[in-house]
Amino acid sequence: MRELSVKKITDAVKNLCIQANMVLPCDLQQLIENSRETEAFPLAKEVLGDIRDNMACAQSMGVPVCQDTGMAVVFLELGQDVHLTDGSLQEAVDEGVRQGYLEGKLRCSVVGDPLRRVNTNDNTPAVLHLKLVPGEQVKIVVAPKGFGSENMSAMKMFTPSASREDIIDFVVGQIKTAGSNPCPPVVVGVGIGGDFEKCAYLAKKALCRAVSQPNDDDFYAEMEQEMLKRINELGVGPQGFGGTTTALAVNIEVFPTHIAGLPVSVNVGCHVTRHAETTL
Repeated sequence: MRELSVKKITDAVKNLCIQANMVLPCDLQQLIENSRETEAFPLAKEVLGDIRDNMACAQSMGVPVCQDTGMAVVFLELGQDVHLTDGSLQEAVDEGVRQGYLEGKLRCSVVGDPLRRVNTNDNTPAVLHLKLVPGEQVKIVVAPKGFGSENMSAMKMFTPSASREDIIDFVVGQIKTAGSNPCPPVVVGVGIGGDFEKCAYLAKKALCRAVSQPNDDDFYAEMEQEMLKRINELGVGPQGFGGTTTALAVNIEVFPTHIAGLPVSVNVGCHVTRHAETTL
């Protein structure tokens, strides 16, 4: 049994909040650059160049890559042989978010009640997804989620008779409806299976998978590529100005489901689909 103070989790979350908001994953940066080189539409190529320059400026100046520094979503895998000490896990995570957003001078965008709309002024509470796993380690992924893209997400409870093509049409149709609102080029997280809430979780988790890593199952990897191709044929383009780069990647995550259902969720990430991780 390993003992771990929750104060170390607070420190890790704080640092990850700042890192994720200022430096995009390397494979996402490279994909944006690759898209700029292959984009044929001049205005779209220019916009992708502006996006690339913005990323470089944020990293060199130590400022957020986007003004919407998001709601902090934390995926935490807790080894079942770890004994946490010195306090509550949720409180430790929230304290890390509080410190990260205030010390990092990140925009605080969370309201304490969805209808009364009073800002908490420290971006807490975080959305915490906790998973127990074997071992003595704690893996933490912080994914700040901006709501321009979050608002373009959707879920549909298909019947089991729905085909592969029906699912692809739903995902592509959602990105068409979204248009320029989620600040394309987007990363599209797709959850298939589970139940109502598990399906939405899968779509959000999919956005934290490296864009350079296709689904392990060839069947779903091919679906990812077909969805990506069809989305990029929509002509929305970078920031909605047209072109062939509407999406950078489509990531699908799946889970077993009930014989009577087929849930599908689409969680849209903007061109700054942010996440950073560490293992304690």
